[in-house]
Amino acid sequence: MTSIEILPLIALVAMFVIATFFPINIGILGFIGAFVVGAFILGYDDKEILAEFPSSIVLTIIGVTYFFGMAKKNGTIDLLVNACIRGVRGRVTIVPWVFFFCASVLTALGTFSPAAVALISPAAMSFAARTRMSPLVMGIMTINGAHAGAFSPISVSGVLVRDIVESSGLTIAPWTLFFASYGINLLLSVLTVVGYAVLARVRNLEFTATGSSAGIDSDGVGSVLRTPTAGPGGIPAGGSSGRGGTQVLIRTPRTEVGTDHDVQPVTGVQKLTLVLIAGVLVLVLVLHMPISFVAIAAGAILAFTDLSKQSEAIAGISWSTVLLVAGMVTYISLMEEIGTIDHLAEMAITIGAPLLVAVVLCYVIGVTSAFASSTALLTAVIPLALPLLQTGALPVVGVVAALAISATVVDVSPFSTNGALVLANAQNIERPRFYRQLLLNAGIVVAIAPALCWLVLVAVPTLV
Repeated sequence: MTSIEILPLIALVAMFVIATFFPINIGILGFIGAFVVGAFILGYDDKEILAEFPSSIVLTIIGVTYFFGMAKKNGTIDLLVNACIRGVRGRVTIVPWVFFFCASVLTALGTFSPAAVALISPAAMSFAARTRMSPLVMGIMTINGAHAGAFSPISVSGVLVRDIVESSGLTIAPWTLFFASYGINLLLSVLTVVGYAVLARVRNLEFTATGSSAGIDSDGVGSVLRTPTAGPGGIPAGGSSGRGGTQVLIRTPRTEVGTDHDVQPVTGVQKLTLVLIAGVLVLVLVLHMPISFVAIAAGAILAFTDLSKQSEAIAGISWSTVLLVAGMVTYISLMEEIGTIDHLAEMAITIGAPLLVAVVLCYVIGVTSAFASSTALLTAVIPLALPLLQTGALPVVGVVAALAISATVVDVSPFSTNGALVLANAQNIERPRFYRQLLLNAGIVVAIAPALCWLVLVAVPTLV
């Protein structure tokens, strides 16, 4: 690699270090880096640099947090959460898996995983807050569920991967790809729940791995959380500012919980919101319309029910998340322009040993996908592995599935659309601290998931 390709990588590491130890949004650093790389290395003007701006992702975050933020304020999300709690009649440990399954069904039917996460995460994160379940675990399960069904025979990603492979004269069993993705994501979810449960018991953490039924009576009526009064900047009174390195939430005095024994009547605004949510589902899932514009339109309709609170609704949009994702995606896109990403993958091919090449490619696509578009990386990295697959030294479906899954399972990163949506919908937890938890978890997933995919899908079938 040339110095021109290496320097942006060093700058990326420096951004993480700075954002970890100082309370500055890393998206700001990303924009600065994008300008330096674009203007001084690529010779781009401002319009060419901003051509890499992820407008679709930004609009999705704005639309989803705008609409569902108002749905939260008028009590509709809580209404849905209460219905879930009553439906399981106190068995709250089942509900996270219901969200996992629902997200997987949505993506298996053709929904892009960000759209599925956008639809599921508001209710899922609200349920986690109501039952004292770890928002980190709930967010991971929602995202993993969306990834589990993402490579079905009729999904966009599944069709894309098959077309890339079949265009080279190779064949791949579509259902094998689907079940491999579902199995790995299910396994990762189980490991997440078990791992956090052990950690919560050892460290006496504030949240539990699967939620608590405390405050839910025998009729399954959900408890009402009354969160502490927020201080400046939205930080609960007595909480920290979230400054400094990654921290673990330690148990604090419990939030006051009261039990509603009577089901509250549904208001007219809540009925309208439910209709709008159903409309969003139909337009996105059936008519395949972009959730960004649909959510903004639904929010605009809902805005007319209480125009006096529009300033609050606009303020409720997760602007810090927008800045974070936009800055980093713009920077990574420019790194792709100078060839850093492609060069890393080409270096992996020159290693020689087929099994070693496969694991290196899994890590290259996994690490990079934590910050960049998984779909774009699939179209770039899978073709690089095709010459190796044509030799017959490795199982085609195993290598392709390992690469595809490695590219998507790391999307729990707060820099990905899915991670950003979970971060934007988090409740009852300080946003900077939750951001660092997501970042730490993403690092763990990046370290473990590609090796797990390679071992289960490539190494074992090759050696057995």
